[in-house]
Amino acid sequence: MSTSVIRYQTKPEAADENQRLIENVFAELASTAPAGLRYSSFRLDDGVTFVHVVDGEGLADLPAFQEFQRTFGDRVVDGPHREDATLVGSYSATPVAAAS
Repeated sequence: MSTSVIRYQTKPEAADENQRLIENVFAELASTAPAGLRYSSFRLDDGVTFVHVVDGEGLADLPAFQEFQRTFGDRVVDGPHREDATLVGSYSATPVAAAS
């Protein structure tokens, strides 16, 4: 299974919309629960940089993800920069929940 790390910066005025679209993806994932897919998304402290970690297949098939991508080019100023990654280790004492 391939893991990808994607990083990009949005326009300041587009950052909240970008986050809303990502949250829609997570809502769809919660209802569809595709097997074999692990996906995390982070908004960094600067407020405009986002990092996504994707492991597995199926994300691109989701309508919410397709909507996220539809206007992606209008929201970003730098990136996306995609790199393949190899998992060295992972630990979670409890499931990670999205911040509200």
